[in-house]
Amino acid sequence: MRCFFAIVFSLLSFNLIYAQRAPTIGGNCKISGRIVDSSTRQPVAYAAVTAYPAGSKTLAGGMITDEKGQFTVEQLVPGEYQLKIEYVGYRPMVKSGITLSSDHPSVKLGDIAIGNTDNKMADVTITGSRNFMEDKLDKFVYHVDKDISSQTGVATDVLRKVPQVSVDVDGNIELLGSANIRVFINGKPSAMFDNNLTEALQAIPASEIKSIEIITSPGAQYDAQGTGGIINIILKTDKSQGVNGSANLTAGTRLENGAVNLHAHKNKFDVNVGIGGSGQLNGTTLNTMDRHTSGDTSELKENGTGTESRSSCRGQIGVEWNVTPKSTVNAFVKYNNFGSNLTGATGQLQLTNEPLNALSDTSSIRNSMSNFRYRFLDYNISYINKIDSEGQELDITFQSSYCRYNSFYQQYERYTDSTTSFQGGEGNDRLHDFETYCAADYTLPVAKGIELNTGAKGTFTREYSYSDRYLLNTSNNNYEFDPSGLNNFNFLRDVYAAYISLTFPVFEKTRLKLGIRDEYTNITLPIDTTDPSYNSFIPSITLSHKLSKEQTIKISYTKRIQRADYKILNPYIDATDPSNLLQGNPYLRPERSDVAELSYSRFFKGGNSVLATLYYRNTHDDEQSYILHEDSVTLGNTTYRNVTITTNENAGDQQITGVNLSGSYSPVQPLEIHGSANIFDKYIVSNLVPGTTINSVNYRINANVTYKFNETLTAEFFGNFNSQRTEIQGKFPSFTTYSLAVRKVLFHKKGSIAFTTTNPFNRYVDQATEVAGTDFSVVSDRKIPYQSFGLNFTYKFGRMEYKEKKDEHNEDEEAATHN
Repeated sequence: MRCFFAIVFSLLSFNLIYAQRAPTIGGNCKISGRIVDSSTRQPVAYAAVTAYPAGSKTLAGGMITDEKGQFTVEQLVPGEYQLKIEYVGYRPMVKSGITLSSDHPSVKLGDIAIGNTDNKMADVTITGSRNFMEDKLDKFVYHVDKDISSQTGVATDVLRKVPQVSVDVDGNIELLGSANIRVFINGKPSAMFDNNLTEALQAIPASEIKSIEIITSPGAQYDAQGTGGIINIILKTDKSQGVNGSANLTAGTRLENGAVNLHAHKNKFDVNVGIGGSGQLNGTTLNTMDRHTSGDTSELKENGTGTESRSSCRGQIGVEWNVTPKSTVNAFVKYNNFGSNLTGATGQLQLTNEPLNALSDTSSIRNSMSNFRYRFLDYNISYINKIDSEGQELDITFQSSYCRYNSFYQQYERYTDSTTSFQGGEGNDRLHDFETYCAADYTLPVAKGIELNTGAKGTFTREYSYSDRYLLNTSNNNYEFDPSGLNNFNFLRDVYAAYISLTFPVFEKTRLKLGIRDEYTNITLPIDTTDPSYNSFIPSITLSHKLSKEQTIKISYTKRIQRADYKILNPYIDATDPSNLLQGNPYLRPERSDVAELSYSRFFKGGNSVLATLYYRNTHDDEQSYILHEDSVTLGNTTYRNVTITTNENAGDQQITGVNLSGSYSPVQPLEIHGSANIFDKYIVSNLVPGTTINSVNYRINANVTYKFNETLTAEFFGNFNSQRTEIQGKFPSFTTYSLAVRKVLFHKKGSIAFTTTNPFNRYVDQATEVAGTDFSVVSDRKIPYQSFGLNFTYKFGRMEYKEKKDEHNEDEEAATHN
């Protein structure tokens, strides 16, 4: 309400004063600048700025600042002027001695800092209805602050509700039908997402997420990596004056997490510190598999269980230093540590047709265990210089990430009627991942409504892996080193990029953004591969037209590229599951896509909205998981029989054409309905089986219903359905999830307690998969434990102080006078 009354106050003040303006002959002089908060240095939007001739009370001109706090008072005649700045909750400010002349018709004042009053405005809570989604020139923003059913979960649970995003029960993410996406945190990439995106997202609590930005057709300023687009996760931060913080605790049958965040702001320094941890309790998945080879010469049946748990801890510290009114230094250090443990037991029945049609069978049991652990350290330092109030800005960033990955597996097999193992193995995989990038970005407003952006970036990746394998010696029951299982794989990649883009008006309500990005990639592997170095030319264009204040139509086009990472390229054979081996492919070519979109958005009063996006993606050298069957594979002294090997291949060309519809509707004030539907046609022309084409229609539907009983009690329902997915070798199952939540606000809105449940009436989500190759077919089924109940408690503590020292206020005024 404070924001609402402040805007109303500014508009009324400005209109009343402006009504008293004496008739004058308009001149060609102008005064411009930007209004900022003297403590936070954040823009003050909707402040009233009025200009008066020196020594006169007759208004000469004025306006209301825009969302960036900027203003330009035009049509002034030469002379001396004073400016009066007013905004509710701030002390009125008058700037004098502003001289305009025919030789100097324009004066740029730069940032003008205004200070808060010392009244009780700090105790006012800012509330109000806002659309859960925003449509910006090159992205859509999903606001998470109204989401209560995801608060006991992780980032993956939030992403299930985001329009255009699809998440399966294993946490694998697609954006408008593509799984090759790039994920950022607060606009920055991190090595923690490079090797296992699914696990990394499981380590980010939903309660710490402020919003999700969806960038399906990125402009030239973004990295070209990720044919599906970019998902940017914005975490919650605090910019208020004083010392305060928040605590968050979740206890549940499936997920548990806790976090404490502290914030302090004093004068020119802002510090945020956070620590937390999370865990997924033991959950047991039931697995069955039936695999036939061609001609039914053999059949393998499996029936087993796998019990998995996850855990993570994290910590971060961020510092912002306002060196001058126009320059800021930001630095942060983040640490993440997450991993999982899996134990399982699988019964196996091997059926074989003998030459004389006599059927033999072998029954065995395999026991296994595996675990992995990721440890990440990210640090970043950036320098931002807002050169002038017109929007000219220089941003220089240096960031480095270090990841250490360790995984271990052990398995052994014995015949059902025996206690002695006949086969077994164990292995270790260790990775040291260093990623560093430095970037410089420059923004230049060329003229009114015209903006030039340019920059350069270098990204340097160094990944050093070491793997070894030990085979079970059945005579002494010891695991002995296998020299053939030793693998050293060093992956070095440098990407050099430069871009330029120009945004300008075409007509009164139409804006055009043109961009060109060039990326040169150099890859070094320990084996010879094709095209270790290549150049990528990435054009982009976005045309946005405002049909009205509430309606916008956009059309965009860009190219994207998907470079394979270390794990996919490493040819080492992973025998964690001896019936289903894994192997990388160092000969993969980068996947390249052309992306075109047409979107329409309209926002109504009361938070109602509608968004429609028609999209087309044409991908060359489409990268897909591919399964081969082998009668036998020998690793060292051990031979694995009747096995499959899963690798990645450039499967062919893929075309996706679809439409995404999303929106919100509030038929009555306490009730809000959000929903989205994504329907697309996928057409694949296979290179692996010449002449083969695959065509399928896929769809995803979700709905979110929120009912507000009163100011402190809210209930929510969310339902999600994903259709069956068809890929080059088979069909992957559909699934349905749903959740219920109730939140009660406590302690004068400083705290809240929420109860959430997911799939309360179904313990498992059933996933049946059919896959076939040239000489085999596999039918498998997994029953994944998905039912959960959770309780979340949050509490905000500390006091927000808006007081400031008198001499600091004077220093800000003095700085603004000389800009």
